[in-house]
Amino acid sequence: MFHRHVAAASLVLTAGLAQAQTEVPFTLDWKFEGPAAPYFVAIDNGHFADAGLEVEIAAGDGSVNTIPKIATGAFPIGFGDINSVIKFLDQNPGAPVTAVMMIYDKPAFAIVGRRSLGIEEPKDLEGSVLGAPPPDGAWAQFPAFASANDLDVSAITVEPVGFPTREPMLAEGNVDAVTGFSFSSVLNLKRLGVPEDDISNILMADYGLDLYGNAILVNTDWAADNAETLEAFLGAVAKGWVDAAADPAAAIESLAERNPAIDLELETERLQMSLDQNVMTDWVKANGMGDIDDARMERSLAQIGETYEYQNEPDAALYFTDAYLPEGGFAVE
Repeated sequence: MFHRHVAAASLVLTAGLAQAQTEVPFTLDWKFEGPAAPYFVAIDNGHFADAGLEVEIAAGDGSVNTIPKIATGAFPIGFGDINSVIKFLDQNPGAPVTAVMMIYDKPAFAIVGRRSLGIEEPKDLEGSVLGAPPPDGAWAQFPAFASANDLDVSAITVEPVGFPTREPMLAEGNVDAVTGFSFSSVLNLKRLGVPEDDISNILMADYGLDLYGNAILVNTDWAADNAETLEAFLGAVAKGWVDAAADPAAAIESLAERNPAIDLELETERLQMSLDQNVMTDWVKANGMGDIDDARMERSLAQIGETYEYQNEPDAALYFTDAYLPEGGFAVE
């Protein structure tokens, strides 16, 4: 009898702990692909649970749509492009949304070309045909990239293409290069049979573009009322990324449980590319994950101004706050 009472008491205790978990809905910017795996790792490895959180992750359909979801309070937290946040807040002054933790220290904006078509570095674009989907995030940055690399834009033939036809056109040689996210376009080309050594991946961040990339975004009204929850959430996210960096294959297994249709090898490679190129940069290894460099942020605001006409004076304090991060960000090594 005694043992049964103990078991019953422990059951009640466990139920009480489960009820104490704070539910936090979290929206991604895109589908359940490789770079989304660390958030599922944070669930499966118990980091959110240890922080007292029960997190439900929703897929997204682009940063432009993610931001209003957070600003309206449909989601308290999300993941999206800070450059889109800057423009959104310029057009909607006072909207309750800001970035609180930088994830992509370098954005994935890229020009992806083929060496066999003569594209290895920015200058090679002169005299070539560049395929660009009009709503593409990387295409939106192209004027600043062209300016930083002193390109003669009149010597580049820009071919508007659709997202589904972008990589097939490059694979068939109908264009010489395309704008896109590096870890999407490169892997799509490989899947289409283009040899890896024929693919040139020109990351705009390596060629004069000072912009930041995707960050954890919050509804500022919610954040003000739930500071401890938010801090705990960010800590768990950092642990998820560190775990994913240590074992990308295991991270993709977590992703596959939510999206069984994925190609494991392809998504592992996509995650690894995002880790190497965008997340675990030299700056992050030296300075910690999550924070930004103020001087670089000012330069990035100026670069955005080359392609976008601000309605209001840009103010970095509106777009990013380190108030919920530990001093020096999160250590990743």
